[in-house]
Amino acid sequence: MREPVLLTPGPLTTSLATRSAMLHDWGSWDSAFNDLTASVCRDLLAIANGESSHVCVPLQGSGTFAVEAAIGTLVPRDGKLLVLANGAYGLRMARIAAVMGLPHTVLEWPDGTPVDPDAVAKTLAADPAISHVGVIHCETGTGLLNPLGEIAAVVALAGRALIVDAMSSFGALDIDVATTPITAVIAASGKCLEGVPGMGFVIVNREALTASLGNSRSLALDLGDQYAYLQKTGQWRFTPPTHVVAALRAAIDQYLAQGGREQRLARYTRNAKTLIDGLGRLGLRLFLAPELQAPIILTFHAPAHPDYDFKAFYEAVRARGFVLYPGKLTEVETFRVGCIGAIDEAELSQAVHAIGEVMRGFGWIA
Repeated sequence: MREPVLLTPGPLTTSLATRSAMLHDWGSWDSAFNDLTASVCRDLLAIANGESSHVCVPLQGSGTFAVEAAIGTLVPRDGKLLVLANGAYGLRMARIAAVMGLPHTVLEWPDGTPVDPDAVAKTLAADPAISHVGVIHCETGTGLLNPLGEIAAVVALAGRALIVDAMSSFGALDIDVATTPITAVIAASGKCLEGVPGMGFVIVNREALTASLGNSRSLALDLGDQYAYLQKTGQWRFTPPTHVVAALRAAIDQYLAQGGREQRLARYTRNAKTLIDGLGRLGLRLFLAPELQAPIILTFHAPAHPDYDFKAFYEAVRARGFVLYPGKLTEVETFRVGCIGAIDEAELSQAVHAIGEVMRGFGWIA
C-alpha cells in the first residue's frame, strides 16, 4: 500500500528522489558536505534574488528556530520589535520576543483580516523606539496572504528594518529582495521547496548581519556567529542535519529542473483550484475571501452538521490515504488542506473523492 498523501503545510509529501538522497551518510567536516552546504546556500540566495546584497545563513532545526534566531540576532538589545499579527504564527513571533525579553509591541488583526499598511505606518510614526518590524508573509494558520510589497514600502519609508517569516511562501510566491526592501527572509527546508523538515535558513542583508554581531541572546541561535564560522571554515558550528541538507539539495535540483518558482506556483495554483472546486461541490466553504487566499494551505469551514467531529473525520480520511490538518482558529470550527508538496491535481482529485465518501458515510451530506 502507498504511504498516505500529506495534505499539510510541512512536513509534506516528498518525491522519491528527495527521499533517496537521504540514503547516503555524510561526514559533517568532509569537504564534499561543505560543498553541498555551500551549493544549497547559493541556490537559496538566488531564489530570493539576493546575491548582491544578502547572504544565506542555514540553521539546524525547524522554521521556528530560524525565526527566533533572526529576531534574537537582528534586533539590538536597545531596539524594539513591532509584530504584525493576524493569526497563530504572528502571535508565535510575539511570544518568541516575550520569552527572550525583547522589547516589542503587537499590532493585531482578527483571523482572516490582512495587515493594513496604513495602520503600520501610523504605529511607526507614533513610536520612534521601534527599530524592526516582523510580519508573516503567508499566515499558515489560515492561508492568508499579507500584502508584503505594501508593508515593505511603509517600513522602508519610516526608516525601519523588515523581518519576514516566509515559511509557507518561499520558493512559490514572489519574494525579491533586490526590488523589495526586506532585511531578512526566513524559511525552511520542508515547505514549498519540498525538502524534508529539519533545516531553517535566513536570507539576510549582509550589512545588517555585520551590524548585529554581539546582539544575540543565544549561542546556538546566533546567526552572525553561524555565518562567520561558515565563511571561515566552510563548516557548520555544531552538528549539521546532514541528511536534511542532502535531501534539500535534491529537492532544489528538481525545483530548478521543473521551472523554478513560476512553475511551482502554477502547480500549487492548479492544486488549490482542484480542492476549492471539488470541496465546494461537497458544500464545504473556504474560510477566507478568494482574493486573500494563497495557494499554499486552504482553510475550510467544517461540515455544517451537529455530529461533526474532526478526529473521526481525520481518521476516516487517513484510512483512505490522505492526511488532513486541524484548524488553527479558536472561535470557528475549521480544518485545513495543503496544496503543497510533490503532489498534483490527480492526488487532490482523489482526496476530494475520499473526503466526499467519508462525509456521506457519516451522514453529513446526502
